[in-house]
Amino acid sequence: MKIVCDNKIPFLRGVLEPYADVVYLPGKETTADDLRDADAVITRTRTKCNSDLLEGSAVRVIATATIGFDHIDTKWCESRGIIWKNAPGCNSHSVKQYISSVLCTLMGRFGMDPGKMTLGVVGVGNVGSKVADVGRALGMKVLLNDPPRQRAEGPDAFVSLDSLVAQSDIISLHVPLYREGEDATWHLFDSGRIASLRPSQILINSSRGPVVDNEALKAALKSGLIRAAVLDVWEREPDIDRELLGLLSVATPHIAGYSADGKAAGTAASVRTVAEVLGLPLTDWAPSDVPPPAQTLDFTVDASCRPPFEVISEAVFHAYDVMDDDAALRAAPQAFEKLRGDYQIRREPSAFTLRLRGGTPELCSSLRLLGFKVISL
Repeated sequence: MKIVCDNKIPFLRGVLEPYADVVYLPGKETTADDLRDADAVITRTRTKCNSDLLEGSAVRVIATATIGFDHIDTKWCESRGIIWKNAPGCNSHSVKQYISSVLCTLMGRFGMDPGKMTLGVVGVGNVGSKVADVGRALGMKVLLNDPPRQRAEGPDAFVSLDSLVAQSDIISLHVPLYREGEDATWHLFDSGRIASLRPSQILINSSRGPVVDNEALKAALKSGLIRAAVLDVWEREPDIDRELLGLLSVATPHIAGYSADGKAAGTAASVRTVAEVLGLPLTDWAPSDVPPPAQTLDFTVDASCRPPFEVISEAVFHAYDVMDDDAALRAAPQAFEKLRGDYQIRREPSAFTLRLRGGTPELCSSLRLLGFKVISL
């Protein structure tokens, strides 16, 4: 039995070796010859799993350690009897943490009062629903847009995209990439929709690069059509637009979902998928030890006589400051893939114990909603 794995998937080495011949390869460099006699593939987004790669192979199952699966030609795989599965929700808490840090950064930089701001969340699945919680924890009004959910659940909790765009101060995108169909998201924010934005608005994309027309976004930022934009995902990455990079308020190399906890969950989901299909005794496997970050996991914040948002920001930035990743990308945009492959150990708020001195019950609730384990002193 042979299993081919992306060599950047963490916590994986040594897990499958007792049961199979395991080969680790760079995702972008995996070829049809590599998979000719493989039974399974464990991959990430950089491996295009299509007929060119898989035709004539022995592959029975593809497991991607990611939420997204637009790198898999699902229809072709299904027509050939190849089972495929992504890892839905595996890094949703990681993206939640990323957006928390982004929003705290933007609010501080632009002097915004979150209590007077409206956050529009486009795509309210595993990730978007958690991002909505971030807005609520910060005291923002939250609007939700999700056509598939609205059709299934009714209109009460949702608004149209046009209405969301008209009413939101900050718009955060969390949709899958679909190029066609009723819910197509390719260039969902095209030149026309971007032109409808106001000079006071901010656009955040941490979903998929082509959801936003990068050329149109660049033109809007150059002309002052919108206040600011944040990109974690890019069209044509890793060869990102350097001019656009210089115009963004926050820019990162596709790492929103790259917490160590999220990676561990994605790897576990992939191993379990392969184990189920190939009959391996690993259907309950999970990494046993996620490494600690550089900062302490147990910390104290004094909230006495301080505004709640200031306290929340201190806690958020202790766990993760997005501007560290922004600085790394700006210093070496040509190292986009290396920055992803050699990413820092980032732990989610659930790994942190926050000892809060002088905090109100409402502040404790907000911090818990962001994911922290809070002990009131």
